[in-house]
Parts: sequence; structure tokens; C-alpha cells
Amino acid sequence: MAAVPPVCEFNWSAPAFSLPATDGKTYTFSDVAGENGTLVMFICNHCPYVLSVIDRIVRDGRDLQALGVGVAAICANDADAYPDDSFDNMIKKAREWALPFPYLHDADQSVAHRFGAVCTPDFFGFNAQGGLQYRGRLDASRKDAGPVDLKRDLFDAMRMVAQTGQGPQDQIPSMGCSIKWKDV
Repeated sequence: MAAVPPVCEFNWSAPAFSLPATDGKTYTFSDVAGENGTLVMFICNHCPYVLSVIDRIVRDGRDLQALGVGVAAICANDADAYPDDSFDNMIKKAREWALPFPYLHDADQSVAHRFGAVCTPDFFGFNAQGGLQYRGRLDASRKDAGPVDLKRDLFDAMRMVAQTGQGPQDQIPSMGCSIKWKDV
């Protein structure tokens, strides 16, 4: 089922976290933060919205890191109900996709709840002070990737954040599969 996150709540503070990653390390927000900003994205291994643009997510992550923006991805889906999103499969996907940034596992979904994550992919772009400046889409792709020359909404917004500390006022929300919440 497709889900759409809310619009950006400017200067909302990034929640703290400490999560295990596919590289065997544990990361906090400050560990992944960049000198010019930080991008935290919620993705997963099986979502068709993510799979159709994972090459663009990797490209934009790498390009943003070159601008001093820290990048991390988090998988928070219920791995019991969706075994494709298990930590072991995250490790395989991180290698397959050659992720240039940490891929973190939010097994108890507490971080996703604190962020208010809604879907995969869901992008949270923070400035150097940890204030939210972007909560929009990667580009105009949806369940299928759009043309390769689409405007790079996420990259352009985070480049602006890196340069000015502020994101664009007009943002188009991301869209994707809903986070697979555990029954509590």
C-alpha cells in the first residue's frame, strides 16, 4: 500500500539513535552527521519504490558525501512478517548495492517511530545544526523509475542545505510502501 509522508517541519531536531549496521559497527546520529548536514533515509530490501531507484539513491548519497553531507539508511520493517528485510538480507543487499553509507537496522522500530517515518523511501535532510530542512522526494519517480534526466529533488535540496543551512520552501513529498509495523 502506497503511503505519503507529511511535509517538512522545518528545524525539527533529529532524534538520537544508536543502531547496528551491516558493516558490523554501531552508529549514532553524531557518527553519521556531516559537517554540512545529514541525510537519514528509511529504505528496505524489498520495496518496489526503493528497488526501482536504488541506483539513484546510491548515486545521490555518494554525491552528497562529497559535499560534506553525512548519509545513513535505516531499515525498520518487521523482519518477522517480511523476511526479505531481515538483518542478514540487509547485509547481502548492502554488498549487492555497494552502499557507500551505513545501512542501519532498527529492529524494534523505535527510531522509525521517533522520526515519524511513514514509507520507504522516506528522506530526512538535516542541516549542520541538526534541524530538519528537507522531507521530500528523491525525484519524480514512483513505483517505476522515471527517465534518467529527472530533476534531482533530494540532491538539489541537500546541496542547498549544505551551502546555506536551509532547505527549499517548496517540497514534494516522497511516496512509497508503508513501513511494515509490528503488531503490538
